[in-house]
Amino acid sequence: MAITPNGHEPRKFDQFEIEAAREKRKSIPGDLWTKCNECGFMLYTKEFENDLRVCRKCGAHANLNWRERVAITLDEGTFVEHDADLEPVDPLGFPGYAKSVAKYQQRCGIKEAAVCGEGRLLGHPVQFGLTDFNFLAGSMGSVVGEKVTRVLERAAETGMPALIVSGSGGGARMHEGALSLMQMAKASAAAAKLERARVPYLTVLTHPSMAGVQASYASLGDVILAEPGALIGFTGPRVIEQSLRIKLPDGFQSAEFQLEHGMVDLVVPRAELKATLGRLLEFFAN
Repeated sequence: MAITPNGHEPRKFDQFEIEAAREKRKSIPGDLWTKCNECGFMLYTKEFENDLRVCRKCGAHANLNWRERVAITLDEGTFVEHDADLEPVDPLGFPGYAKSVAKYQQRCGIKEAAVCGEGRLLGHPVQFGLTDFNFLAGSMGSVVGEKVTRVLERAAETGMPALIVSGSGGGARMHEGALSLMQMAKASAAAAKLERARVPYLTVLTHPSMAGVQASYASLGDVILAEPGALIGFTGPRVIEQSLRIKLPDGFQSAEFQLEHGMVDLVVPRAELKATLGRLLEFFAN
């Protein structure tokens, strides 16, 4: 007979008790707690959402989907989406690309990684765009480049300030070849047109903002803001270290590092971002 360390016989559970315990486990929501990807701290999901998906322990800013980003940036009920029907094609017949796009379209509820339109921010009208990292890492294909370009062109035509929130870890989308690469030049040309029209252009860099997106429209704003801890650069630090065989400084390519070296103008916590953007729009309006 088995004996427990304290000298007692182990308790035997009947089938009724086992089934009751199983049912109790089923009644506890699986999404009650969220683990911080940075520090591993367990966060009460409801509080985590109320904190705009920012960890209370380490301050890490988790990714937002496009709906959440629109909700925390623009005034409620003012966003009008443009070009929602544009979706990518498969010009090279790249293996698995069409199936992958369809999967992310269903998962994210959008047809491409970019969501663009217009709305108001603390009463100020803006032409608005964002890239959702959850859709193929926010990478830039021909449709993403076209939609971003249209945001900048509409801003130049209407005189409304442009605001683009960047979240891309994939840069130009290799599945579309040169058609993807040329979006960098196209979007940059639209930003130059906006500058000649003397219309304000603000960009917000979220984690991560990398590669072709960062090397084009994301880094061309009149004022460039970044969220704390965002990875910002062209090539990721591991690739640089492995290819050049050099040791990079601690925090290399973080938002704070880029602020220190003049690549961004402000690092702004998510909870303060809308108010900061509002003050900038008020400044440009005056």
